[in-house]
Amino acid sequence: MDQNLPATISKKERLARLRLARCENVGPITFLQLLERFGTAEEALAELPELARRGGRRRPLRLYSADKAEAELERLEALGAGLLVFGEAAYPEALAAIPDAPPTLSYKGNLALLRRPSIAVVGARNASAVGRSFAKRLAHDLSAAGFLVVSGLARGIDTAAHQGALERGTIAILAGGIDYIYPPENRDLHLAIAEQGLLLAELPPGLEPQARHFPRRNRIISGISLGVLVVEAAPRSGSLITARLAAEQGREVFAVPGSPLDPRAQGCNDLLRRGANLVESAEDVVEALRGPLSPRWPPPRLSTGLSEEGLPDENELASGRRVVHELLSPTAVPVDELLRQCQFSAPIVRLVLLEMELAGAIERLPGNRVALLPDPD
Repeated sequence: MDQNLPATISKKERLARLRLARCENVGPITFLQLLERFGTAEEALAELPELARRGGRRRPLRLYSADKAEAELERLEALGAGLLVFGEAAYPEALAAIPDAPPTLSYKGNLALLRRPSIAVVGARNASAVGRSFAKRLAHDLSAAGFLVVSGLARGIDTAAHQGALERGTIAILAGGIDYIYPPENRDLHLAIAEQGLLLAELPPGLEPQARHFPRRNRIISGISLGVLVVEAAPRSGSLITARLAAEQGREVFAVPGSPLDPRAQGCNDLLRRGANLVESAEDVVEALRGPLSPRWPPPRLSTGLSEEGLPDENELASGRRVVHELLSPTAVPVDELLRQCQFSAPIVRLVLLEMELAGAIERLPGNRVALLPDPD
Protein backbone atom coordinates (compact mmCIF):
# COMPACT_ATOMS: atom_id res chain seq x y z
CA MET A 1 0.00 0.00 0.00
CA ASP A 2 1.08 3.57 -0.59
CA GLN A 3 2.87 4.81 2.51
CA ASN A 4 1.31 8.25 1.88
CA LEU A 5 -2.17 6.92 2.59
CA PRO A 6 -3.79 8.49 5.63
CA ALA A 7 -4.21 6.38 8.77
CA THR A 8 -7.88 6.21 7.91
CA ILE A 9 -10.31 7.52 5.31
CA SER A 10 -13.32 9.70 5.98
CA LYS A 11 -16.27 8.15 7.78
CA LYS A 12 -18.49 8.94 4.80
CA GLU A 13 -16.16 7.23 2.32
CA ARG A 14 -15.64 4.24 4.62
CA LEU A 15 -19.39 3.75 4.71
CA ALA A 16 -19.59 4.14 0.93
CA ARG A 17 -16.82 1.54 0.41
CA LEU A 18 -18.65 -0.90 2.65
CA ARG A 19 -21.84 -0.29 0.68
CA LEU A 20 -20.03 -0.74 -2.64
CA ALA A 21 -18.41 -3.98 -1.46
CA ARG A 22 -21.82 -5.38 -0.44
CA CYS A 23 -23.71 -4.35 -3.57
CA GLU A 24 -25.15 -7.05 -5.79
CA ASN A 25 -22.63 -8.43 -8.32
CA VAL A 26 -19.70 -6.33 -7.06
CA GLY A 27 -16.75 -8.67 -6.53
CA PRO A 28 -13.27 -7.73 -5.31
CA ILE A 29 -11.80 -7.08 -8.77
CA THR A 30 -14.80 -5.02 -9.86
CA PHE A 31 -14.64 -3.08 -6.57
CA LEU A 32 -11.03 -2.08 -7.26
CA GLN A 33 -11.74 -1.24 -10.89
CA LEU A 34 -14.65 0.98 -9.86
CA LEU A 35 -12.44 2.83 -7.39
CA GLU A 36 -9.85 3.31 -10.13
CA ARG A 37 -12.49 4.56 -12.57
CA PHE A 38 -14.41 6.93 -10.29
CA GLY A 39 -11.95 7.77 -7.55
CA THR A 40 -14.39 7.35 -4.68
CA ALA A 41 -16.95 4.74 -3.71
CA GLU A 42 -19.61 7.45 -3.50
CA GLU A 43 -19.17 8.27 -7.18
CA ALA A 44 -19.10 4.58 -8.12
CA LEU A 45 -22.36 3.87 -6.28
CA ALA A 46 -24.10 6.56 -8.30
CA GLU A 47 -22.94 5.00 -11.59
CA LEU A 48 -23.62 1.33 -10.82
CA PRO A 49 -27.18 1.13 -12.22
CA GLU A 50 -26.13 2.61 -15.58
CA LEU A 51 -23.08 0.34 -15.85
CA ALA A 52 -25.24 -2.70 -15.12
CA ARG A 53 -27.78 -1.58 -17.73
CA ARG A 54 -25.01 -1.34 -20.33
CA GLY A 55 -24.01 -4.88 -19.45
CA GLY A 56 -27.49 -6.15 -20.28
CA ARG A 57 -29.21 -5.89 -16.90
CA ARG A 58 -32.98 -5.49 -17.23
CA ARG A 59 -34.00 -5.58 -13.56
CA PRO A 60 -32.86 -2.82 -11.19
CA LEU A 61 -29.54 -3.55 -9.49
CA ARG A 62 -29.87 -4.09 -5.74
CA LEU A 63 -27.72 -1.58 -3.90
CA TYR A 64 -26.64 -1.91 -0.27
CA SER A 65 -28.30 0.92 1.59
CA ALA A 66 -26.59 3.28 4.00
CA ASP A 67 -28.92 2.02 6.73
CA LYS A 68 -27.78 -1.57 6.19
CA ALA A 69 -24.14 -0.51 6.21
CA GLU A 70 -24.63 1.43 9.44
CA ALA A 71 -26.38 -1.58 10.98
CA GLU A 72 -23.46 -3.83 10.00
CA LEU A 73 -20.98 -1.46 11.65
CA GLU A 74 -23.13 -1.33 14.78
CA ARG A 75 -23.28 -5.14 14.82
CA LEU A 76 -19.49 -5.34 14.64
CA GLU A 77 -19.13 -2.83 17.45
CA ALA A 78 -21.54 -4.85 19.61
CA LEU A 79 -19.36 -7.92 18.99
CA GLY A 80 -16.23 -6.06 20.06
CA ALA A 81 -15.05 -6.21 16.45
CA GLY A 82 -14.20 -3.65 13.79
CA LEU A 83 -13.83 -3.14 10.06
CA LEU A 84 -10.74 -2.73 7.88
CA VAL A 85 -11.40 -1.02 4.55
CA PHE A 86 -9.21 -1.21 1.45
CA GLY A 87 -7.26 2.04 1.24
CA GLU A 88 -6.58 2.47 4.94
CA ALA A 89 -3.02 2.34 6.20
CA ALA A 90 -3.94 -0.44 8.66
CA TYR A 91 -5.02 -2.73 5.81
CA PRO A 92 -2.32 -5.45 5.33
CA GLU A 93 0.12 -4.39 2.61
CA ALA A 94 0.76 -7.90 1.33
CA LEU A 95 -2.96 -8.55 0.95
CA ALA A 96 -3.57 -5.21 -0.76
CA ALA A 97 -1.05 -6.22 -3.44
CA ILE A 98 -3.10 -9.14 -4.80
CA PRO A 99 -5.45 -8.33 -7.70
CA ASP A 100 -8.58 -9.59 -5.88
CA ALA A 101 -7.88 -8.09 -2.46
CA PRO A 102 -10.93 -8.13 -0.16
CA PRO A 103 -12.60 -4.69 -0.22
CA THR A 104 -13.35 -4.98 3.50
CA LEU A 105 -12.31 -7.24 6.37
CA SER A 106 -14.05 -7.64 9.71
CA TYR A 107 -11.56 -8.11 12.52
CA LYS A 108 -11.52 -9.02 16.18
CA GLY A 109 -8.34 -9.07 18.24
CA ASN A 110 -4.92 -7.47 18.06
CA LEU A 111 -4.43 -5.53 14.80
CA ALA A 112 -0.81 -4.80 15.73
CA LEU A 113 -0.02 -8.42 14.84
CA LEU A 114 -0.39 -7.48 11.17
CA ARG A 115 2.96 -5.71 11.38
CA ARG A 116 4.76 -9.04 11.79
CA PRO A 117 5.84 -11.14 8.77
CA SER A 118 3.33 -13.94 8.23
CA ILE A 119 3.63 -17.58 7.19
CA ALA A 120 0.56 -19.72 6.47
CA VAL A 121 0.43 -23.30 7.78
CA VAL A 122 -2.37 -25.40 6.28
CA GLY A 123 -3.18 -29.04 5.66
CA ALA A 124 -5.60 -31.94 5.87
CA ARG A 125 -8.72 -31.81 8.01
CA ASN A 126 -8.45 -35.56 8.66
CA ALA A 127 -4.77 -35.24 9.54
CA SER A 128 -2.85 -38.02 11.23
CA ALA A 129 -1.71 -37.74 14.85
CA VAL A 130 1.89 -37.43 13.63
CA GLY A 131 0.92 -34.71 11.15
CA ARG A 132 -0.93 -32.69 13.79
CA SER A 133 1.93 -32.97 16.25
CA PHE A 134 4.48 -31.91 13.63
CA ALA A 135 2.33 -28.97 12.47
CA LYS A 136 1.94 -27.78 16.06
CA ARG A 137 5.70 -27.94 16.62
CA LEU A 138 6.44 -26.17 13.34
CA ALA A 139 3.98 -23.39 14.20
CA HIS A 140 5.47 -22.99 17.67
CA ASP A 141 9.02 -22.77 16.29
CA LEU A 142 8.06 -20.38 13.47
CA SER A 143 6.28 -18.17 15.97
CA ALA A 144 9.37 -18.20 18.20
CA ALA A 145 11.44 -17.16 15.16
CA GLY A 146 9.30 -14.03 14.76
CA PHE A 147 6.71 -15.17 12.22
CA LEU A 148 2.98 -14.71 12.60
CA VAL A 149 1.31 -18.03 11.83
CA VAL A 150 -1.80 -17.80 9.65
CA SER A 151 -4.35 -20.55 9.05
CA GLY A 152 -8.04 -21.18 8.44
CA LEU A 153 -9.27 -22.55 11.80
CA ALA A 154 -10.36 -25.81 10.14
CA ARG A 155 -10.09 -29.21 11.76
CA GLY A 156 -6.78 -31.06 11.69
CA ILE A 157 -3.62 -29.25 10.62
CA ASP A 158 -5.13 -25.74 10.82
CA THR A 159 -6.20 -26.32 14.42
CA ALA A 160 -2.78 -27.69 15.36
CA ALA A 161 -1.02 -24.72 13.75
CA HIS A 162 -3.13 -22.20 15.66
CA GLN A 163 -2.56 -24.09 18.91
CA GLY A 164 1.20 -24.14 18.40
CA ALA A 165 1.41 -20.40 17.74
CA LEU A 166 -1.31 -19.13 20.08
CA GLU A 167 1.03 -18.05 22.87
CA ARG A 168 2.73 -15.45 20.65
CA GLY A 169 -0.28 -14.66 18.49
CA THR A 170 -1.87 -16.23 15.41
CA ILE A 171 -4.33 -15.12 12.72
CA ALA A 172 -7.39 -17.18 11.80
CA ILE A 173 -8.98 -16.35 8.44
CA LEU A 174 -12.65 -17.30 8.66
CA ALA A 175 -14.82 -18.52 5.79
CA GLY A 176 -17.98 -17.17 7.43
CA GLY A 177 -18.79 -14.09 9.47
CA ILE A 178 -16.47 -12.91 12.24
CA ASP A 179 -18.86 -14.28 14.87
CA TYR A 180 -19.70 -17.59 13.22
CA ILE A 181 -17.83 -20.42 14.95
CA TYR A 182 -16.93 -23.20 12.55
CA PRO A 183 -16.28 -26.01 13.12
CA PRO A 184 -18.27 -26.03 16.38
CA GLU A 185 -15.62 -28.04 18.24
CA ASN A 186 -13.18 -25.13 17.76
CA ARG A 187 -15.30 -22.77 19.84
CA ASP A 188 -12.71 -22.43 22.62
CA LEU A 189 -9.91 -21.92 20.10
CA HIS A 190 -11.96 -19.32 18.21
CA LEU A 191 -12.51 -17.36 21.43
CA ALA A 192 -8.86 -17.73 22.47
CA ILE A 193 -7.61 -16.36 19.15
CA ALA A 194 -9.96 -13.37 19.50
CA GLU A 195 -8.30 -12.68 22.87
CA GLN A 196 -4.65 -13.53 22.09
CA GLY A 197 -4.44 -13.27 18.33
CA LEU A 198 -6.57 -11.94 15.48
CA LEU A 199 -9.67 -13.10 13.63
CA LEU A 200 -10.30 -11.84 10.08
CA ALA A 201 -13.40 -12.40 7.92
CA GLU A 202 -14.42 -11.11 4.51
CA LEU A 203 -18.12 -11.92 4.92
CA PRO A 204 -20.54 -9.86 7.04
CA PRO A 205 -21.16 -10.95 10.65
CA GLY A 206 -23.66 -13.72 11.19
CA LEU A 207 -23.14 -15.47 7.86
CA GLU A 208 -22.60 -19.22 7.85
CA PRO A 209 -19.78 -20.39 5.55
CA GLN A 210 -20.82 -22.18 2.36
CA ALA A 211 -18.67 -24.42 0.17
CA ARG A 212 -17.99 -21.60 -2.32
CA HIS A 213 -16.63 -19.37 0.44
CA PHE A 214 -13.61 -21.54 1.27
CA PRO A 215 -11.60 -20.89 -1.94
CA ARG A 216 -12.20 -17.16 -1.37
CA ARG A 217 -10.95 -17.56 2.18
CA ASN A 218 -7.89 -19.44 0.91
CA ARG A 219 -6.75 -16.55 -1.30
CA ILE A 220 -6.64 -14.38 1.83
CA ILE A 221 -4.60 -16.96 3.74
CA SER A 222 -1.98 -17.01 0.99
CA GLY A 223 -2.22 -13.33 0.10
CA ILE A 224 -1.52 -12.07 3.61
CA SER A 225 1.54 -14.32 3.95
CA LEU A 226 5.12 -14.49 2.69
CA GLY A 227 4.61 -18.16 1.97
CA VAL A 228 2.35 -21.18 2.48
CA LEU A 229 3.50 -24.35 4.25
CA VAL A 230 1.44 -27.49 3.60
CA VAL A 231 1.50 -30.37 6.10
CA GLU A 232 -0.48 -33.36 4.74
CA ALA A 233 -2.86 -32.81 1.86
CA ALA A 234 -4.77 -35.18 -0.37
CA PRO A 235 -4.92 -34.51 -4.13
CA ARG A 236 -7.45 -31.81 -5.10
CA SER A 237 -7.75 -30.63 -1.49
CA GLY A 238 -8.36 -27.09 -0.33
CA SER A 239 -4.79 -26.91 0.96
CA LEU A 240 -3.48 -27.46 -2.56
CA ILE A 241 -5.76 -24.67 -3.78
CA THR A 242 -4.12 -22.41 -1.21
CA ALA A 243 -0.67 -23.50 -2.39
CA ARG A 244 -1.60 -22.84 -6.03
CA LEU A 245 -2.93 -19.39 -5.13
CA ALA A 246 0.28 -18.68 -3.24
CA ALA A 247 2.35 -19.49 -6.32
CA GLU A 248 0.12 -17.29 -8.49
CA GLN A 249 0.51 -14.45 -5.98
CA GLY A 250 4.29 -14.75 -6.02
CA ARG A 251 4.57 -16.29 -2.55
CA GLU A 252 6.84 -19.13 -1.53
CA VAL A 253 5.38 -22.65 -1.32
CA PHE A 254 6.64 -25.15 1.27
CA ALA A 255 5.67 -28.79 1.79
CA VAL A 256 6.41 -31.51 4.31
CA PRO A 257 7.22 -34.85 2.61
CA GLY A 258 5.32 -37.96 3.64
CA SER A 259 4.98 -41.66 3.04
CA PRO A 260 3.82 -42.60 -0.47
CA LEU A 261 1.57 -45.15 1.23
CA ASP A 262 -0.48 -42.41 2.92
CA PRO A 263 -3.00 -40.63 0.63
CA ARG A 264 -2.68 -37.57 2.87
CA ALA A 265 0.94 -37.21 1.73
CA GLN A 266 0.23 -37.35 -1.99
CA GLY A 267 -0.55 -33.65 -2.31
CA CYS A 268 2.62 -32.56 -0.49
CA ASN A 269 4.81 -34.98 -2.42
CA ASP A 270 3.36 -33.66 -5.67
CA LEU A 271 4.09 -30.08 -4.60
CA LEU A 272 7.70 -31.10 -3.96
CA ARG A 273 7.95 -32.68 -7.42
CA ARG A 274 6.74 -29.36 -8.84
CA GLY A 275 9.42 -27.36 -7.06
CA ALA A 276 8.04 -26.52 -3.61
CA ASN A 277 10.55 -26.00 -0.78
CA LEU A 278 11.06 -29.19 1.23
CA VAL A 279 10.50 -28.68 4.97
CA GLU A 280 11.74 -30.92 7.75
CA SER A 281 11.98 -28.22 10.42
CA ALA A 282 11.05 -24.57 10.97
CA GLU A 283 14.64 -23.63 10.14
CA ASP A 284 14.03 -24.72 6.52
CA VAL A 285 11.31 -22.05 6.26
CA VAL A 286 13.35 -19.42 8.08
CA GLU A 287 16.34 -20.05 5.80
CA ALA A 288 14.24 -19.82 2.63
CA LEU A 289 12.70 -16.53 3.75
CA ARG A 290 15.92 -15.10 5.12
CA GLY A 291 16.37 -11.48 4.12
CA PRO A 292 13.92 -8.57 4.29
CA LEU A 293 10.86 -9.90 6.12
CA SER A 294 8.93 -6.69 5.50
CA PRO A 295 9.14 -6.26 1.72
CA ARG A 296 7.66 -3.24 -0.02
CA TRP A 297 4.57 -4.68 -1.65
CA PRO A 298 3.47 -2.96 -4.86
CA PRO A 299 -0.12 -1.78 -5.16
CA PRO A 300 -2.48 -3.93 -7.27
CA ARG A 301 -1.57 -3.78 -10.94
CA LEU A 302 -4.98 -3.93 -12.59
CA SER A 303 -4.03 -2.24 -15.89
CA THR A 304 -7.71 -1.63 -16.51
CA GLY A 305 -7.39 1.58 -18.46
CA LEU A 306 -10.64 2.69 -16.83
CA SER A 307 -9.55 6.18 -15.85
CA GLU A 308 -11.56 9.08 -17.22
CA GLU A 309 -8.97 9.80 -19.90
CA GLY A 310 -8.67 6.17 -21.00
CA LEU A 311 -12.33 5.38 -21.67
CA PRO A 312 -13.01 4.06 -25.20
CA ASP A 313 -15.78 5.59 -27.31
CA GLU A 314 -19.25 4.07 -27.44
CA ASN A 315 -18.87 2.60 -30.94
CA GLU A 316 -15.80 0.64 -29.87
CA LEU A 317 -17.59 -0.51 -26.72
CA ALA A 318 -20.63 -1.70 -28.67
CA SER A 319 -18.40 -3.81 -30.93
CA GLY A 320 -16.45 -5.03 -27.94
CA ARG A 321 -19.59 -6.11 -26.09
CA ARG A 322 -20.74 -8.17 -29.07
CA VAL A 323 -17.39 -9.92 -29.63
CA VAL A 324 -16.64 -10.59 -25.96
CA HIS A 325 -20.10 -12.06 -25.42
CA GLU A 326 -19.60 -14.38 -28.39
CA LEU A 327 -16.27 -15.60 -27.02
CA LEU A 328 -17.57 -16.33 -23.53
CA SER A 329 -19.18 -19.60 -22.47
CA PRO A 330 -20.07 -21.40 -19.22
CA THR A 331 -16.53 -22.82 -19.35
CA ALA A 332 -14.13 -20.47 -17.57
CA VAL A 333 -11.56 -18.71 -19.75
CA PRO A 334 -8.58 -16.59 -18.66
CA VAL A 335 -9.05 -12.88 -19.28
CA ASP A 336 -5.65 -12.84 -21.00
CA GLU A 337 -6.95 -15.40 -23.49
CA LEU A 338 -9.97 -13.19 -24.23
CA LEU A 339 -7.60 -10.31 -24.89
CA ARG A 340 -5.59 -12.41 -27.35
CA GLN A 341 -8.62 -13.66 -29.26
CA CYS A 342 -10.91 -10.64 -29.45
CA GLN A 343 -8.32 -8.16 -30.81
CA PHE A 344 -9.73 -5.29 -28.78
CA SER A 345 -7.68 -3.21 -26.39
CA ALA A 346 -7.45 -4.14 -22.71
CA PRO A 347 -9.51 -1.10 -21.59
CA ILE A 348 -12.42 -2.13 -23.82
CA VAL A 349 -12.38 -5.78 -22.75
CA ARG A 350 -12.05 -4.99 -19.06
CA LEU A 351 -14.80 -2.38 -19.12
CA VAL A 352 -17.12 -4.80 -20.97
CA LEU A 353 -16.38 -7.49 -18.36
CA LEU A 354 -17.04 -5.01 -15.56
CA GLU A 355 -20.42 -4.12 -17.06
CA MET A 356 -21.27 -7.78 -17.57
CA GLU A 357 -20.36 -8.69 -13.99
CA LEU A 358 -22.55 -5.90 -12.63
CA ALA A 359 -25.35 -7.17 -14.86
CA GLY A 360 -24.96 -10.67 -13.41
CA ALA A 361 -23.97 -12.08 -16.80
CA ILE A 362 -20.52 -13.42 -15.86
CA GLU A 363 -18.76 -14.89 -12.87
CA ARG A 364 -15.15 -14.14 -11.96
CA LEU A 365 -13.16 -17.16 -10.82
CA PRO A 366 -9.71 -17.61 -9.24
CA GLY A 367 -6.81 -17.33 -11.64
CA ASN A 368 -8.23 -14.24 -13.40
CA ARG A 369 -10.81 -16.34 -15.26
CA VAL A 370 -14.39 -15.52 -16.22
CA ALA A 371 -17.38 -17.69 -17.15
CA LEU A 372 -20.76 -16.88 -18.66
CA LEU A 373 -23.76 -17.28 -16.33
CA PRO A 374 -27.35 -18.12 -17.29
CA ASP A 375 -29.54 -15.10 -18.04
CA PRO A 376 -30.45 -13.74 -14.57
CA ASP A 377 -33.70 -12.34 -15.89
